[in-house]
Amino acid sequence: MPKSAFTKAEVDAFFAALKKTNPDPKTELNHINPFTLLVAVVLSAQATDKGVNKATEALFKVADTPKKMAALGEEGLIPYVKTIGLYKGKAKNVIALSKLLVANHGGEVPQNREALEALPGVGRKSANVVLNVAFGEKVIAVDTHIFRVANRTKLAPGKDVREVEDGLMAVVPDKYLLGAHHWLILHGRYTCVAKKPHCPTCVVRTLCRFEDKTVEPPLTPVKKPGKLVSRAKR
Repeated sequence: MPKSAFTKAEVDAFFAALKKTNPDPKTELNHINPFTLLVAVVLSAQATDKGVNKATEALFKVADTPKKMAALGEEGLIPYVKTIGLYKGKAKNVIALSKLLVANHGGEVPQNREALEALPGVGRKSANVVLNVAFGEKVIAVDTHIFRVANRTKLAPGKDVREVEDGLMAVVPDKYLLGAHHWLILHGRYTCVAKKPHCPTCVVRTLCRFEDKTVEPPLTPVKKPGKLVSRAKR
C-alpha cells in the first residue's frame, strides 16, 4: 500500500482545517431513518444526491419502512424513481432488499457489514455509508470524490478504492474518523473538484502535495481614459 506523503502532524492539521470550516458535517442525502438512508444510498449509485433527493421527497412520504416499500412492488416504485439513472435495476434491488429486511431482519436495517453487503445493490461503499451515518461507526466510504482527494493530495494514495480506504483508515486520527467521510466527500464535491480545483480558496492548500495547483487569474492591463489600470480576467 502506498505511503501517505503526510506526517501525523500534517494529517491532524489537514482535518483540523476541514473541521473548522464545517464543524458538524452531514450527508447530503435526505433520509428519515436507517432504512430510507439505505434506499437513498442504493439509488445514488451513478447519480447525484440532488437528483436522488428530488425523487425520494415524494417516495418516503408513502414508503419509509421495508414493509411499505415491499408493498409498492417494482411497478409501484418506478414512477417515483424514473428520473434517476438506471432506475429499473435500482427499483428491482430496492424492492428485493426490502423483502429481505422484512423476512430476515424483522424489518430493521442490520448494523453489520456482512449482512448489509448481502442485500441486493449494496456493496462495501454503500454499507460503509449506512454504518457511518445511521449507526455512528468510524468507517470511510470511498467514492469518486474521496478517491480523487486522497490521491491528488497524497493523503492516502491508492490504485483502487479499497487501497485508498485502507490508507485513510491507517492515517486519519481517531478523533476525526467519524466525520472524515463527510469532510473528504464535501471537499471533493465543492473545492477539490475534478476539473480546475479551487486551489486558491482551499483551506488545506499549504498541506496538499498536488503539483499542478490552480492559481488566481492573471492580471491584464485595461486602458481607461487618462490612465492604465489592471483587473483580473473574467
